[in-house]
Amino acid sequence: MGPGYFIIAILGCADGSTGCIPVATPPVHFASIEACSAATSAALVDNSDLDFPTLVAECRPTAPASASDDRAQPSAADRLRG
Repeated sequence: MGPGYFIIAILGCADGSTGCIPVATPPVHFASIEACSAATSAALVDNSDLDFPTLVAECRPTAPASASDDRAQPSAADRLRG
């Protein structure tokens, strides 16, 4: 397995930032937690149209996609939209 990466998870939350669920994952991977953290504000702006009282962006570690997994995975928001 190669080096890890970070992704931004956009979480939609009820009032008071409780009951948060993942609603979007921008398709960008970051090589460091610092680069990921620096991009969270822009990711929130880009996803501000999601219908939740509060949106939160957090960086999560992920492994690089394997060569055997070439198919695109829909984001949580795409799955929720049907």
